[in-house]
Amino acid sequence: LKSNPSNNEEKEAQSQLTKSDELQRLHAQALSAYQQEDYEGAISLLDEILAVCVWDAELRELRAECYIKEGEPSKAISDLKAAAKLKNDNTEAFYKISRIYYQLGDHELSLSEVRECLKLDQDHKQCFSLYKQVKKLNKQIESAEEFIREGRYEDAISKYDSVMKTEPEVPIYATRAKERICHCLSKNQQATEAIKVCTEVLQLEPTNVNALKDRAEAYLLEDLYEE
Repeated sequence: LKSNPSNNEEKEAQSQLTKSDELQRLHAQALSAYQQEDYEGAISLLDEILAVCVWDAELRELRAECYIKEGEPSKAISDLKAAAKLKNDNTEAFYKISRIYYQLGDHELSLSEVRECLKLDQDHKQCFSLYKQVKKLNKQIESAEEFIREGRYEDAISKYDSVMKTEPEVPIYATRAKERICHCLSKNQQATEAIKVCTEVLQLEPTNVNALKDRAEAYLLEDLYEE
């Protein structure tokens, strides 16, 4: 406005200034809502700000935190991926994305994201610690699946037992391991054990198609046709 004081410029400048004041007010409200643990309210306010300030990495990171607290990890991943692109060397965003994928049971994507973090900083303590954990788990699962393809069901069961020991804190890995053990037992014609393990899986996931099919096979081995 100072460099070119025409009427049009003044209107535009005043309009931008008003909008900027409004966005600052919304930002303060969003931070306050976040601090008061009103994550839904904070998301709503951040939506308004990000509609204008599309390229603000910090606002996206804040909204991602709110999504995590609200139990919407896939939306958090979307914001964190944008933040990782918008801010140079954003190791924190890659670390958080990797952690979310890991908690969701997607160990392969988790490994891929944590590697991106280590490319930026090979000495990043959190990323290196997570990398070691995910790499170990990933290797065990790959090895177990290779045994299944080769028909080495006892070895696969042993390997999936190791998976459950490697990651006792995140329930989805135990459930997936049991689902595959149930498959191995059924294929190995250990019907009684298969029925027991498949039933454990189905108590956690009643619509798990793989466990239903494998338990059906085990029931056939026992001549339990109605079941």
